[in-house]
Amino acid sequence: MTDTSTLTPREAFEMLLAGNQRFVSGVPEHPNQDAARRAETAPAQHPFAVLFGCSDSRLAAEIIFDRGLGDLFVVRTAGHVAGPEVLGSIEYGTGVLGCPLVVVLGHDACGAVAATRAAVEDGVAAAGFVRDVIERVTPSVLAARAAGLAQDGDVIAEHIRHTVDLLLERSRVLADQVEAGRTAVVGLSYRLADGSARLVAARGLDVPVEAAP
Repeated sequence: MTDTSTLTPREAFEMLLAGNQRFVSGVPEHPNQDAARRAETAPAQHPFAVLFGCSDSRLAAEIIFDRGLGDLFVVRTAGHVAGPEVLGSIEYGTGVLGCPLVVVLGHDACGAVAATRAAVEDGVAAAGFVRDVIERVTPSVLAARAAGLAQDGDVIAEHIRHTVDLLLERSRVLADQVEAGRTAVVGLSYRLADGSARLVAARGLDVPVEAAP
């Protein structure tokens, strides 16, 4: 079982990307998915990363990052919108479980972002609680428009960056952990066609980030 008490944010990040590279290359190892791992994790969990991603069925975290039982603490909502329950879950993952890394995972062809763009640009209204999702994504879409971003990938990246900043603005607990160097928060944009995850935002981690257009 990974010892998160000694794992650094960079080491956790590198482990995650290594798994994604195996998935992209078609040579997954499927670690920690056997009966022994099931028994090992039954008494307690010690994940090395919190994965906050979109609920899209094509974004199964343990598969695309080639991990197994007890490796990732996963929180998912449509469009990775963050309310109090999400913030509390992320704080639990870092503060109680000791995860040194928080990942915001978005993806291309995101239905929540597409619906929000339709609402903002064409006035297309959504029914029920889907409206709440759209309202939470709207600031990202408006920020992208103000920056002159129109391509799907650019708007998605802006929404991921906005979510990373939102987590740190709203969670003093998480912000303090990042400032102390115990935790890092990164934003990854996943490409559905090839399975790759590219870095678009990093807080508390000195790694090259794809520049915003």
